[in-house]
Amino acid sequence: MTAPFATLNEFRAMLEAATGPDMASIAGAKARNGQLTKPPGALGRLEELAIWYASWRNTDRPRIKNPQIIVFAGNHGVCAQGVSAFPPEVTAQMVGNFEHGGAAINQLAKTFGATLNVHALELEMPTQDFTSAPAMSEVEVVIALMAGWDAVDPKADLLVTGEMGIGNTTSAAAVAAAVLGGSAADWTGRGTGVDDDGLARKTDAVARGLALHDTSDPLEALRCLGGRELAAMAGAIAAARHHRIPVILDGFICCAAAATLEKAVAGSLDHAVAGHLSAEGAHEKLLVALGKSPILALDLRLGEGSGGALAIGILQAAVACHSGMATFAEAGVAAG
Repeated sequence: MTAPFATLNEFRAMLEAATGPDMASIAGAKARNGQLTKPPGALGRLEELAIWYASWRNTDRPRIKNPQIIVFAGNHGVCAQGVSAFPPEVTAQMVGNFEHGGAAINQLAKTFGATLNVHALELEMPTQDFTSAPAMSEVEVVIALMAGWDAVDPKADLLVTGEMGIGNTTSAAAVAAAVLGGSAADWTGRGTGVDDDGLARKTDAVARGLALHDTSDPLEALRCLGGRELAAMAGAIAAARHHRIPVILDGFICCAAAATLEKAVAGSLDHAVAGHLSAEGAHEKLLVALGKSPILALDLRLGEGSGGALAIGILQAAVACHSGMATFAEAGVAAG
């Protein structure tokens, strides 16, 4: 599969050309929901989720049979500013753990019957330190977007994107501040657990990055302040829209990457729901800005796609109830 873009402007044009939800499927799913053997609204948000899912699968009675989780890994030059509690070598070590089945995301993928794919993105070549230079050139960010695009299985019927990258909460905070506004302190949190001095260094690095670069264009913010794994998640989320695959967004880093799409072209995340509210301080503010209500809130702050993966089970339940329950007529039950 080849991505239909070679520049950021072509990527933006692809976002603008994306199709929306299927209105006939929405109408059919709503009609079916009204006939199921339950009081109106009794399944709460599960009903809303099932109808939303149906609208992107072009059927009023969908099934979830082939969920895909993709974890992208990248290294960050801004780690030179002392922004993380862990050294950059941990990124490659965790990729090995993913590949050998030893991480939390491996267990969650098995639990919900999802295919897990791991993509390490030039770990030997970190992005530039964005406090002194753009994190990536246009060629580099487009390559990362394309890596994400090509990682999506067109036969998947649900997508979760996750990440691994020491320093990437710093990058995500900078991207969020650039595309959504506010100060560095508004968006910078403790990530993997930095102490007060570490938090001060992170906040200072984000502030210097914001001051250095012109990030009025959201895709330029992704290039100048992001990382390869953030760009790859954005590319994968865009590819899912192209293939009409619904997306469950993971935590703060994933949502920061996704925000660049929404701010570049409004409506680019209509095919996505928020899997969870993480314990990273600014995640709630980011979800509010995106207009996304989280499915779960379990104080997770692991990354890896873990919160999104957990929400697969909720969406599977919603779709199973919607498509598998009998109608009042089928069950011979009086509708009242």
